[in-house]
Amino acid sequence: MLWPKAVRDRLKTGGDRELVQSYAYRSACPSTVWADLIAEASDDLFFAGFTSYFLWTQVPALPETLRRKAESGCRVRFLLGDPEGPVTRQREAIEDVALTVSTRIKMTLEQLANIGEVQGLEARFSAPADAVNHVSLSVFRFDDDALVTPHLARLVGHDSPLMHLRRHGDAGMFSRFAEHAEELWSGGVPIPELSSPASR
Repeated sequence: MLWPKAVRDRLKTGGDRELVQSYAYRSACPSTVWADLIAEASDDLFFAGFTSYFLWTQVPALPETLRRKAESGCRVRFLLGDPEGPVTRQREAIEDVALTVSTRIKMTLEQLANIGEVQGLEARFSAPADAVNHVSLSVFRFDDDALVTPHLARLVGHDSPLMHLRRHGDAGMFSRFAEHAEELWSGGVPIPELSSPASR
């Protein structure tokens, strides 16, 4: 009550506290943000983008970093769309771009295969029933931080907006999006050649 209105207007309260930054375009988020969040995570790296292909071009030495993270005890997960699924084909028709959705997924699968078998590195396809929910919202978690992209209409991921969230409690925006991703993961279909022995 004692703070001037100008100060109160600048302070984040309630759910706003979890919003670190927002970007009108995912491509406007600096690559250093992605690299730093990955580097700083120690417990949980969860890449729940439908393709996640851009990570391999945006984050330097990502395969080595993921291997090192998994070997040090960090859980590393990729939830991808099925490259042969009907939702993937539908999205390809909507986007109508040369670098198709299935090609982008296969790029990620190839990169993960090149990492090799590592305890703690897991990959799944989203279940057919969940694919529509997955393709419309990407959630990338780095311990208590998350980068979230709601995909707009016909736009590809890099042209859609992005929010950087940081957890401040159990019922905020971070937890809502994290729970969404976990629900998709729980119903996901393991990709045997990319899943660690413990997860099979």
